Amino acid sequence: MRVEPQQLKNFLVDADIVTGAQFDSCAQQAEEKGVRVEDILISRKFIDAEQLVKLKGYILGIPFVNLEKEDIRPEILDLIPESVARANNIVAFRKTGDFLEVAMLDPEDLGIIESIKKTTGLPVLPRLADSQGIKNAILRYQKTLMAEVGDLAIDTGGAEEGAMRMSGAMAEEGAEPESGDLKKAAQDLPVIRIVDTLVKHAILERASDIHIEPTEREVIVRYRVDGILRDAMILPKAAASGIVARIKVLSNMKLDECRLPQDGRFKVESDQWKYSLRVSTLPVFHGEKIVMRLLSEGAKAYPLEKLGFYGHGLEKIKSALHKTMGMILMTGPTGSGKTTTLYSMMDILNEPGVNISTIEDPIEYQMPRVNQTQVNAKIGLTFASGLRTLLRQDPNIIMVGEIRDNETAALAINAALTGHLVLSTLHTNTASGAIPRLIDMKAEPFLIASTIDVIIAQRLIRCLADSKDEYFLKDSDLEHLKNYCDTAKILKILKEQGVAEASATWKTIPFRRPRPSKESPDGYQGRIGIHEVLQVTSKIKDLIVKNATADAVADLAVKEGMVTMFEDGFIKAAQGKTSIEEVLRVITE
Repeated sequence: MRVEPQQLKNFLVDADIVTGAQFDSCAQQAEEKGVRVEDILISRKFIDAEQLVKLKGYILGIPFVNLEKEDIRPEILDLIPESVARANNIVAFRKTGDFLEVAMLDPEDLGIIESIKKTTGLPVLPRLADSQGIKNAILRYQKTLMAEVGDLAIDTGGAEEGAMRMSGAMAEEGAEPESGDLKKAAQDLPVIRIVDTLVKHAILERASDIHIEPTEREVIVRYRVDGILRDAMILPKAAASGIVARIKVLSNMKLDECRLPQDGRFKVESDQWKYSLRVSTLPVFHGEKIVMRLLSEGAKAYPLEKLGFYGHGLEKIKSALHKTMGMILMTGPTGSGKTTTLYSMMDILNEPGVNISTIEDPIEYQMPRVNQTQVNAKIGLTFASGLRTLLRQDPNIIMVGEIRDNETAALAINAALTGHLVLSTLHTNTASGAIPRLIDMKAEPFLIASTIDVIIAQRLIRCLADSKDEYFLKDSDLEHLKNYCDTAKILKILKEQGVAEASATWKTIPFRRPRPSKESPDGYQGRIGIHEVLQVTSKIKDLIVKNATADAVADLAVKEGMVTMFEDGFIKAAQGKTSIEEVLRVITE
């Protein structure tokens, strides 16, 4: 059973929480955005999530439970397996007499209630809970990384034989392991469990990378979450060789090669996830450092709007994507989400009537109906040679993972000139910086002007979690901001974008700061892009042909309406998506 919008409206109006007109406005907005009216009511702060769930429980006649205040005993929690709890958003939290109380998002799901009854042998009392409470309760299934690895690490660190004895010899200068010892270390059960646990917790914490770094006396494990590296675990030095050997076995690397870097891949999957891990080893002073990049195989391309594009910038990109030839360039440093944005563009273009071919290093996500080729320099398959072959594959759209050299740049520009739409990336800090970079690669300015339609510069900033504090800028804050930007111009942009009212001043616009919580220790969760979208207009083409500087191109683009990354970040801060401090951190790095 679900609460119908009309029922909800009647109760909210009767309770003087909203007026009829306010509810109708929210309903219209929900229909336009394709979301639930409840989501709009919460976002517009007419009601909070917990109050809404309590109200639904009252309407349905089902008691509400606040799981945050429940002390759930492990033996009760484990009555429902974690995979079942996670898949159905249910949690067993209390046993009352012969009855099992189960918190649910949908207490009317009779199928799952009957299944739990058969599995546990107990009659079920359904209770209504909010999604955040159930999510946090499910996390209780997972021990902390320290608790889960701790006993294993102690066992490994104190081992007196086999693999761990060999790792002690490795710590000595000049000692090298034998292949047989390494194979034995890789098959050691505690080592297998440590590696599995490190990967599992990285996935649960939404990490993009795992760093395993040997030092003189210990092994430091760090996770990169939302772009920030954080210490996750410290393991005894004795565990180092076994962990490295285990990861090398999984990644199909040479076990006895510890003097040269190696690359490999392996997959990990469970009932809840399926990930591909890209592995890189690097010899360092105290052993081998390992970095593993986690790539979700279940990930789907996001709409451009979800990535942070909007307004005129979004219109410019969509206009370029509708062309049958030309070039769209993404710029930014490593890890700024360039490839993810290109995948989103390909998802828009991916229709039965077109042939999309890519040359990538590496292939990060597999896309249906897209012909994806992995660069392999060992056998001579480079970006340039692969692109040359792609041009003979009758493509409509070509995606080049990165333009790294003169030959690739020349081939990409030639492809854009001869009737193909080319998507690619460049390592430059700004959108305008892509032009001198291509000229450095011996590309002719008149060819650059003829082929490039749009250049996008991108960075990723962390989003504020649901818990955040509202505040208003003081005079001292404004003086500090003037060191980085033209505050008068940004205020004007905020008004033009509809973020601030026409009569607003800096002191009347609310901003938000992160509020640390149990779920988000630093107050941030997830990331979104900030961008500058430079459209190559006729005037900018003239500048390119005249070999103008990047600054001259950027100045003209701003005069023609380009919003800079800093300004885009400020708009998102004023919208409450992030904080000013986060924008300054990313832009000034």
